[in-house]
Amino acid sequence: MHPKLIKLEKTFNPSILTKIDDPLLVQYQVELWMKRDDLLHPVISGNKWRKLKYSLDHALSLGADTLVSMGGAYSNHLHALAYAGKVLGLKTVGLVRGEQPEKLTPSLLDMEAWGMELRYVSRTDYRLLRQYKYGHAPHQLPAGLQYTHHPRQYWLPEGGAQALALQGVAELVAEIEIPYDWLCVPCGTGATLAGIIEATPGQVSVLGFAALKNAGFLTAEVEAMLSQSRNNWQINLDYHFGGFAKINTELNAFINDFELKTSLSLEPVYTGKMMYAVYDLIKKHYFKPGERIIAVHTGGLQGKRGFS
Repeated sequence: MHPKLIKLEKTFNPSILTKIDDPLLVQYQVELWMKRDDLLHPVISGNKWRKLKYSLDHALSLGADTLVSMGGAYSNHLHALAYAGKVLGLKTVGLVRGEQPEKLTPSLLDMEAWGMELRYVSRTDYRLLRQYKYGHAPHQLPAGLQYTHHPRQYWLPEGGAQALALQGVAELVAEIEIPYDWLCVPCGTGATLAGIIEATPGQVSVLGFAALKNAGFLTAEVEAMLSQSRNNWQINLDYHFGGFAKINTELNAFINDFELKTSLSLEPVYTGKMMYAVYDLIKKHYFKPGERIIAVHTGGLQGKRGFS
């Protein structure tokens, strides 16, 4: 790995396992643990680091001087990328979905402060950008969306979802040292889920929870990222709460109650929805008595600022 990345990773904290103590879990005779990737780093937390790690190493090995990617106004991916670029001495360009807001979000202000050049693209053009995934270079982007034409740019697709991301996510699984029956993870692009499926023993069931509405396409997306077919996983589509970044009073109440009981912070876009789903499925006897569930906290707590 590149010396700059080794130096950065040495500043990280361990991602521990935290057991959730709750009378409801005792009542249903299941164990629930959380893989605390939110603790890895104050900014490059959770699956953001996992997915970026080997892509950043690849970019540095190629001699790239600019990282180009895409995301929304509260994108955890762009937020982490901007910070990583600053630390690693790389320029960064963020193609941001939608028109420039009159007042920048806290996330966008952070990105600017860390030196990221923000370029706003229409939602139509943003949908076009989603076609540019594995192995594309910035000069291959649709007309009018290119940044500049020079060979030292490195393109990262939305959420950092490319093959190299799976390698970093697999390390998350390798760190789990206790036996378990279920591994649960929220899903946006599906890259984190794919990396977990690749690394998880066959006897473990992997359960993804879609954070967006009409996410049936994610199954094919995940399958396309896997090196071989696996039959120990599925994606639950029932807990999107109306769509990506959509919330309601029921979800808010659950998150507030969970945080009061456990002192663990959740954000409502990914981990909040996943934990609501896990609790709801426990109440519906989805998990068998005696089973141990591990839920992955994918970080991204900076995004909570959009809901204050």
